[in-house]
Amino acid sequence: MKLFGTMEINNKGHLKIGGCDVVDLTNKYGTPAYVVDEDLVRERCKLFKSNFSYKKMDTEVIYASKAFLNIAMCQLVKEEGLSLDVVSGGELYTAIKADFPVEKIYMHGNNKTIEELTMAIEAGVGRIIVDNRQELELIESLCESLNSKVDVLLRVNPGIEAHTHEYIKTTKNDSKFGESIFSEEIYKIINRINNSSHMEFKGLHSHIGSQIFQEKSFYEQSEVMLKFVKKIKEKCDVRVKELNLGGGFGIYYSEGDTPMKLNEFLKNMLENIEDKAKELSITVPKIMIEPGRSIVANGGTTLYRVGGTKKTYGGKHYIFVDGGMNDNPRTALYGAQYEAAIANRMTESHEDIYTISGKCCESGDMIVKDINLPHPNVNDVVAVFSTGAYNYSMSSNYNRLPRPPVIFVKDKESRCVVKRETYEDLIKNDLAI
Repeated sequence: MKLFGTMEINNKGHLKIGGCDVVDLTNKYGTPAYVVDEDLVRERCKLFKSNFSYKKMDTEVIYASKAFLNIAMCQLVKEEGLSLDVVSGGELYTAIKADFPVEKIYMHGNNKTIEELTMAIEAGVGRIIVDNRQELELIESLCESLNSKVDVLLRVNPGIEAHTHEYIKTTKNDSKFGESIFSEEIYKIINRINNSSHMEFKGLHSHIGSQIFQEKSFYEQSEVMLKFVKKIKEKCDVRVKELNLGGGFGIYYSEGDTPMKLNEFLKNMLENIEDKAKELSITVPKIMIEPGRSIVANGGTTLYRVGGTKKTYGGKHYIFVDGGMNDNPRTALYGAQYEAAIANRMTESHEDIYTISGKCCESGDMIVKDINLPHPNVNDVVAVFSTGAYNYSMSSNYNRLPRPPVIFVKDKESRCVVKRETYEDLIKNDLAI
């Protein structure tokens, strides 16, 4: 089990995060609760910002907000000097309400609605990432009616096969995202954008998947994309000014995960891009990346209380906690693995193998499978680590369970940045017949 950021164990054997005893946090805020180590998240932002720069190359780090977003996170990202990518009207609305600089917002999505595009155009977002040719027509029509012009990137699919889970690969040739660089139609699309009076073609966007540990996948992506940049110049006489290479940098969840050393890799990646551009005799475009999970995942911990235990006739030991797949759907969705601990008994020896199960009415409602832990007692605090990405953002009200609060901790202080939902919140949009 790894401890991240400001995590430590105090003389009571309790886990502390941001200088706060998690037992005190559960007494104050209840459980389940998402706890975010603010110092660690800021440290990760700084890691990307400081290492993704190279000589005279223009670079930009854009936080992928789908991993974890609320007003407080928007404010943190703004303070750390990163840009922001959003993939829906809701994410864009959150950023606007947080007073995030609109010129540093990148609007994504493979099926943006008229309402979402209108919001983005009227707000004046920095870039709209065009996913497909049908969307081009919609953007042109909206810009004409709104008397506006927008800067766009075209999302393309370079066909790189990243070694990750099937559901989070994004550049297979049959992916729902982007237009293939291998289709001759791609050059017609680029010419269409370049000749438009309502769109300014700035460049390209690609993303090969998530939770990737192999550096060679990213090197291959950048090489393929730079070759495509050269082809666009040759076939369309259009210069690609910006090249967004997405994110997908893998993080540690459990034993066996081997993340890249990002401080070394990011610099090597840019050096590789410069060398490849020289080899191809092309001008290096502005290079952007979109880390999300790799900024927030290890900074998040979910706290639960033990409600009971059970040993089945088949010999399986369960720990029942007061959350479940409603606050962490990733285990049920694609077999995600986590590390966990009895947070109020961190120094005690492990006694048995347990499966931590939630309270949802589903057999697949498992949070952590087959983990060595001390024998749990009722009301013990269970901490599940590295839940900062895609837990809060994918949470639901399944079984009409209220969503947990989000607590930022830093310098022995805690502050609630998202309130716990109440039963009244659950029915506020219900209408009686």
